[in-house]
Formats: sequence, structure tokens, C-alpha cells
Amino acid sequence: MSEKRKKLLLALAVVFAFNMLAVTLASRIHADLYKRGASGATVTEIQTRLKAWGYYDGAVDGVYGSRTESAVRYFQRKNGLSVDGQVGNATLAALGIPATGGGGQRGGGEGDEYLLARIISAEARGEPYDGQVAVGAVVLNRVRHPSFPDTVSGVIYQTDAFTAVSDGQFDQPIAESAWRAARDAIGGSDPSGGALYYFNPATATSAWIWSRPLIVTIGNHRFCS
Repeated sequence: MSEKRKKLLLALAVVFAFNMLAVTLASRIHADLYKRGASGATVTEIQTRLKAWGYYDGAVDGVYGSRTESAVRYFQRKNGLSVDGQVGNATLAALGIPATGGGGQRGGGEGDEYLLARIISAEARGEPYDGQVAVGAVVLNRVRHPSFPDTVSGVIYQTDAFTAVSDGQFDQPIAESAWRAARDAIGGSDPSGGALYYFNPATATSAWIWSRPLIVTIGNHRFCS
């Protein structure tokens, strides 16, 4: 066999091996897609966002069943995505959910710490640190209160509960201080004094929110019971 032919065969072998590796990696990525039969915190977040935006009317139970699949298809059709009923990177991005998991760690899309950090950053960016922790505490106080959903995601995505969720601020990059504030709130710190509500008196237009008993003012926010 000539030297030239040997080099050609070696080059073809390298290309073949590269293609096989690409196929293997692609199949692994596909296996990590959220689809029917999946369950967990990310599925709960998918359901919650779809429900908040009017695509899903089923239970937010963290189980990816047929109704969740139908809602995903509906969302994909309306948003110009490939319609397959599965939540991969593109659909996650459209939902505003990071594509890589991490159990609530920095950059991940699951866990109470991640969601708290995101809502704190969106609602209290630029506020004093105690005010950021207080916003996280309000979310957790609601989780424990019988008048509100009993999960962090349920409280945050409850219809009209937080302006930042509906105006897009929730999907902005998370401030570094918000991660620390989320951890402190989860650890039991509550500068709000047990508040269930807060608002900025400079921008609030609801007469009802002004009727809530004041507990403490931190920065630009009044925290109320």
C-alpha cells in the first residue's frame, strides 16, 4: 500500500471517529431533554411558566405528562420553535430557563436558591443588602403562609404577584449580591420582620397595598403584613 493511500485511509478514519463522537454526544444531549416521563424541579418550573403565560391549565406537580407535552407544543408553535413537545435548549431559552442544571447552584436552573436569587435581583437590584434579603424572606414567608402557594416557584410565578416576572426583569442576569441574599434568607435571616408584602411608595398605584400595616422600611421598599 502506498504512503499516500495510507494517509488517506488514516484521514478517513479520523473523520469517521469524529463523526461517531458527535453522534454519541448528540444522543446524550437528547437523552437529557425534558420530555414525557421526566420529573423534578425543572419540570415544575416549566409547568409554572407555561401556566403563568396561559399555555398550560394542568397541575403544577413536577411530572411531565401528556398535558404538559401538549402545552409545550402549543408554546413552541406560538413562538416559532420546532414543535416536538420536548423541552430542549431552544425551548428552555424561550422559557427563560438556563439550559444547564445545577441543583440550585450558580448558573443552574433548579432549586429554591436559584429562583430566590433571580427574584431578589429583579425586584431589589440596587437596594441595601438587608432590603435584598428581606425580599427573599417575603417569598419564603408566603410559602409558609396558608394564603399563598406552598413552593418557592409557585409563589414567584403566581399571577400578578411580582412585577419583575411580567416585565422581563426576572430574566436579566443575576446580581452577585442576590446570590448571597438568597442564601441568607434560606438560612433564616428576615430583616422584613415576617412581612408578606412590600412595595415602593414612589411607584405604587394600588390603594390596597397602602392599606397593609407597615412593619419596616428598608431602602425604597415598605415591608408590610
